[in-house]
Amino acid sequence: MDRRKYLKTFAVGSLSAAALLQGCEPAKKETAPDLATSNGGPDRQPNEVEHFKKISAEKSFDAHEMATITILVDIIIPKDEVSGSATEAGVPDFIEFIVKDMPRHQTPLRGGLKWLDIQCFKHFNAAFTDCTSAQQIQMVDEIAFPERAKPEMTQGVAFFNLLRDLTATGFYTSKIGLADIGYVGNRPNQWDGVPQEVLDQYGLKYDERTLAESVKFDNE
Repeated sequence: MDRRKYLKTFAVGSLSAAALLQGCEPAKKETAPDLATSNGGPDRQPNEVEHFKKISAEKSFDAHEMATITILVDIIIPKDEVSGSATEAGVPDFIEFIVKDMPRHQTPLRGGLKWLDIQCFKHFNAAFTDCTSAQQIQMVDEIAFPERAKPEMTQGVAFFNLLRDLTATGFYTSKIGLADIGYVGNRPNQWDGVPQEVLDQYGLKYDERTLAESVKFDNE
């Protein structure tokens, strides 16, 4: 199954309602790269603004770890004819922010990144970022499919599952990701009245005032 189709299905079906509702408000949505220069969005309480500024000023991953994450998220959601890549959607910055806001993710992700480099040194005598694209995909394929993974890859599978979940969350709550799934947000609908065949069935019709004020719309 195509990676993008799988992730789209996952994102629509599995993301929490709270995450989608918060991330999908068109008037309030901020892309991940803009988060560090804002207060985290409108209508924030003072303690929320203080918390946001505090964690935005911190660094969780070093340059090498961020470079590894950038490669991985673009393997998970690459750029294609439909939309941009995970990196173009700001996913690395989103993950950096999330691990500071939800510290429980820090050890699994940092440990997983270290595990990945150790495995790459064993197989290819190089860190993941220094491997060729083919070698990187080979390594990812070892941990991306839990049902096929070898027992010694258990830690890598757990790491990649978490990273994939965060990547899908970040991508599909970004402007690029929302466009990818065709989400347009809440819009006022237009009621065109009871269908004519139903009115005819019951021998009813609208009076001119109702037609003018409640049923007819200017479609221009």
